[in-house]
Amino acid sequence: MSNFNNEDIEKKLDELIASQFETEVTEFKEAKNSFSFDELGQYFSALSNEANLHNKNCAWLIFGIEDKKHKIVGTKYRNNDKELNSLKEEIARQTSENLTFIEIYKCTRKDAEGNDKRVLLFQIPPAPKGIPIAFKRMYYGRDGESLVGLSIEKIERIRSQSKSEDWSAKLITEASIEDLDSDAIQFARHVYIQKNPKLAEEVPTWDDQTFLNKAKLTINGKITNTAIVLLGKSESEHYISPATSKITWILKDKDGIEKDYEHFTCPLILSIQEVYKKIRNIKYRYIAEGNLFPDEVQQYDPYTIREALNNCIAHQDYTMGGKIILIEKEDGELIFSNSGDFIPSSIEDVIKSDAPENRYRNSFLANAMVNLNMIDTIGSGIKKLFNIQRDKFFPLPEYDLSDHKVKVTITGKVLDSNYARKLAEDKTLSLFEIMLLDKVQKNKKLTNEEYKLLKSKNLIEGKRNNYFISSTVAEITNQKPDYMKLRGINDDYCKKIIIDYIKKFKTAKKADLEEILLEKLGDSMTDIQKKNKIKNILQSLRRDGVIEPHGKEWILCKK
Repeated sequence: MSNFNNEDIEKKLDELIASQFETEVTEFKEAKNSFSFDELGQYFSALSNEANLHNKNCAWLIFGIEDKKHKIVGTKYRNNDKELNSLKEEIARQTSENLTFIEIYKCTRKDAEGNDKRVLLFQIPPAPKGIPIAFKRMYYGRDGESLVGLSIEKIERIRSQSKSEDWSAKLITEASIEDLDSDAIQFARHVYIQKNPKLAEEVPTWDDQTFLNKAKLTINGKITNTAIVLLGKSESEHYISPATSKITWILKDKDGIEKDYEHFTCPLILSIQEVYKKIRNIKYRYIAEGNLFPDEVQQYDPYTIREALNNCIAHQDYTMGGKIILIEKEDGELIFSNSGDFIPSSIEDVIKSDAPENRYRNSFLANAMVNLNMIDTIGSGIKKLFNIQRDKFFPLPEYDLSDHKVKVTITGKVLDSNYARKLAEDKTLSLFEIMLLDKVQKNKKLTNEEYKLLKSKNLIEGKRNNYFISSTVAEITNQKPDYMKLRGINDDYCKKIIIDYIKKFKTAKKADLEEILLEKLGDSMTDIQKKNKIKNILQSLRRDGVIEPHGKEWILCKK
């Protein structure tokens, strides 16, 4: 991908012009006077991604040449050198990974009439391994000569490239043991012995290099990215750049206004202790059923904080250059987020599965964290998080897997103690079923499969987009009034109300009937859905010969 000198770029242009067709990694544009910046960015994304997929060291976008027969037409695009040179920075600001042109070359060629014409060649780098390139958060690609959205199949092909390479195991040849924090190494020895009590007498006899090799933090004495993340001095973070080893704690009030924050960097094995101290884990009291005295628990179980934070460290996609963020909300929530897609297909699959996930983004890092007693070996941490919340009658953890991030929300208070307690105490319900009912209670969407499962077990009622807890669950959780509000009245009762109204007042406007029926149709429907239902019931009565329209009103049919 090295830059071309004047002679080389002239030869390259000859080569590109001589090619009979455009390819997925070459694009010609006339751009005689101007060219849309957004379209330029879209081509940058497309050509960069295609260069990656075709294993090319660069792609080319050429201005001033006609795309079919490759005639020289010339371009006046950004004739000012200063404006042209600023294009690199402008593109970098709008692309993922801040990628931009390797170089922009100017050439002069004669057109068919022998006039000198200006030609621009934009040299575009391939997308980095494992990272598709987006422009303004959209991924683009090529379908033959057409500019299109990058297909899911191509996105996955690019992302899968990083799966064969473990970023956390990469060696840093210029780093040494002197770049590691001595206190962090001592603490690592302590927790390693906790994990391996049989080695309690042997570990103190090892020198640091032997210990680091045994704990799988280094490889044959060579420093790895993992060693810097967990044990590195704060000033050693530059070794893993553009990746970062940072945790940011942010405190927000109940209105979401930021009140305080602090950044923590490597060694993360020590920093997580400092992050934990920032969290205001106060005592939470609530009255248990059948008890005159309050139960007292911590808002957040220490294991919950430890597991969620260490999972962020273990599963962070460090190649994305992001940081781990922990938001503490004063009204009783912790929100943990890290960069990178969730590797299992869904959180529901993790809860249902009896086997641990067999793929890890950072296998070397995860193994080291297991050896240092930071995460569980059998991949049961997420299930344990759910069970801890369930046993305290707190809401279950919520996972948001959008925007190539994993965001986990832990609630440190009871939202509906009666509902939560009764579900937790009902041993006929599996953890997965409780998780789905928790989603229903929070008005979260169910997938078709989840809806069918709860429906088949008579745990919810209603149609696909208007479901609510069933009468069975309502009875278990003492939510019968709420159930009736959600369920509303049935069609037959609606028809009776309409007929009785018309009998009494002779006529009925649709607006009058809506005013009577809207609040009776159940809270599981929107107002628009309720109005459509009333409309359908009126049409049903008309088809049955019970009522008929009279202008803009409804009257009873004459018998």
